[in-house]
Amino acid sequence: MKALFVKTPGDDPELDLRDVETPVPGHGEALVKVSSAGVCSHDVAIMRGLLRRGVDLDVILGHEISGIVDAVGSEVEGIAVGDAVVSTLTVFCGECDRCLSGHEYRCRTGHGLGHGVNGGFAEYIVLPERCLIPLPEGVSVEQASIVACPMGVALQALKDVARVRPGETVLVTGAGGGLGIHALQIAAALGAQVMGATYSEDKLTLLERFAPGQVILGGELDFSELVLAFTEDQGADVVIDTVGSAVFYSALRSLGQFGRMVLLGEVEGGRVSFNLTEVIFRDAAIRGSSGASKAHITQVLDLILDGKLEPVISHRVPLSDAKDAYHLVRDRESIGRVVLVP
Repeated sequence: MKALFVKTPGDDPELDLRDVETPVPGHGEALVKVSSAGVCSHDVAIMRGLLRRGVDLDVILGHEISGIVDAVGSEVEGIAVGDAVVSTLTVFCGECDRCLSGHEYRCRTGHGLGHGVNGGFAEYIVLPERCLIPLPEGVSVEQASIVACPMGVALQALKDVARVRPGETVLVTGAGGGLGIHALQIAAALGAQVMGATYSEDKLTLLERFAPGQVILGGELDFSELVLAFTEDQGADVVIDTVGSAVFYSALRSLGQFGRMVLLGEVEGGRVSFNLTEVIFRDAAIRGSSGASKAHITQVLDLILDGKLEPVISHRVPLSDAKDAYHLVRDRESIGRVVLVP
């Protein structure tokens, strides 16, 4: 089968599409023919060499995976050949305290797909049955590739970490990206008043669909000033920052009293330094969030079926042209998600 590897990371990485042996499913496993695999900023950070911790460079990238079950091993009962499935983000044990409490993505013995074990930038992947969720009718296999990340990741950040309540004001930075555009929709589905910040003028029209009249274009004027203007100097109750260090200060200044700021992404691999009083005298909380559980994935599927969440995929790129997908994401030329199609 064909599979994608990073041969030499860097701003202009050397990617290697290799012929490797198609894996064979073992006990409790399934072989999935990959239909679609989302390209996350996490993947791009690995390609650029910005993210190295825990990364095996001789691993097939890709953690956003959907496809069709092609074969099953022994004692697989919940899925069958021909089923359309979406994968979790981590190969987890299902037995440790974290798995049993619904935090499978932080399994004590788990391995992140495309990080510690082979991922979905390939024609096939073998995964344990417990890491696959059958798709309901009404959700296409292509849409499903972005259900866990970015959609499930955004849902966890908003619902479980920020604990968004109806009527609260939620600001999403990087609103045109994969995390951002779905976080806008999920915040609205939770009953929040949403605002989206972007530096991409060409994304404004589509973003207006999800945050009518509340899309902020950054540029000469710091977007925090516009947030304060929109909220009559109250600031946002919740800030979902999908960009990180590049907009951290503006995001923090946008936060209101007793506000909650959730960090979901770090695009540039940068550092921040700030005055702690900015947090103390806001009585604010800053938290990080990553991953999504099987429960979040199921909830996202329900939101799609209910018409409250629309998967946004802007580009479909053949696996052989993965470098094009890299540039689309790195240069922020896409809106929503770019997916690779083997």
